[in-house]
Formats: sequence, C-alpha cells, structure tokens
Amino acid sequence: MVTKDMLIADVLKLGNQEELAATLMGFGMHCLGCMLAHGETIEQAAQVHGLNPDEIVEALNKVIAK
Repeated sequence: MVTKDMLIADVLKLGNQEELAATLMGFGMHCLGCMLAHGETIEQAAQVHGLNPDEIVEALNKVIAK
C-alpha cells in the first residue's frame, strides 16, 4: 500500500514499474528520470507540482491492486 510519506523510488518497486511511472507522469510528474526525484516522498513531489498527494496515492494504490 502506498502512503504519501513513501519515497518515489520505493513506490516504483511495489508493482508494475511502467504503470506506476505512467500514473505519476499522468499527474505531471515528468521528472522520474531525475535522481533527486527518487529521494522525494510522494507528498514532497506533489507539493513541488502543486498537486493533492492524496489523489496521487489513491491512483497509485489502484494500480498496485490490479
């Protein structure tokens, strides 16, 4: 289960990495190739992009539940 305090790098290890990355990119997080981004939590990345971290967490958990 994804929580907003998890590191992006750890989230990508929880399931289909391509689908999880596509979900993050769908929210405008196109910086997944950046090494610094992998050290950020979902909440930190959401704040940088002006997004609601709870919506991102919900979407990521749906991908993992498939």
